[in-house]
Amino acid sequence: MDMRSRISAALKDAMRSKEAERLSTLRLITAAIKDREIALRTGEENAPAVVGNEEVLGILGKMVKQRNESARAYEEGGRLDLAEREQQEARVIEEFLPRQLSEEEADAAITSAIDETGAESIRDMGKVMGALKSRYTGQMDFGKVGPRVKERLG
Repeated sequence: MDMRSRISAALKDAMRSKEAERLSTLRLITAAIKDREIALRTGEENAPAVVGNEEVLGILGKMVKQRNESARAYEEGGRLDLAEREQQEARVIEEFLPRQLSEEEADAAITSAIDETGAESIRDMGKVMGALKSRYTGQMDFGKVGPRVKERLG
């Protein structure tokens, strides 16, 4: 079952069970996917009409990151009620993401990508990051992985 079908099925289940918060978050996910499709269609003539699973995973990963950053900001501002809501949304979105790689698994993936691409210097960082993104989208935080790759190549 592809990502869009899973999200659609979860949306219908949330409607049936009258889970307002979950339904709201699932609608946000659907809207983000539709926004991306519209952006693709208006940007390029030969762009696909539908985003694929990899792109959906990227959108979901970005949404989780945004929710976590907002929750931190709300906590620092003393708005714990808003922080909790952001965390709830992040948990719902994370249900659709694959399991995150552990530190050891991420290190192994970095080593593998460096070996596969034949990277030798910091100039090859783009190749390594591209290889990681093609294989591990949604499974690792590339904002944290980037500095680790840079350290290994530097």
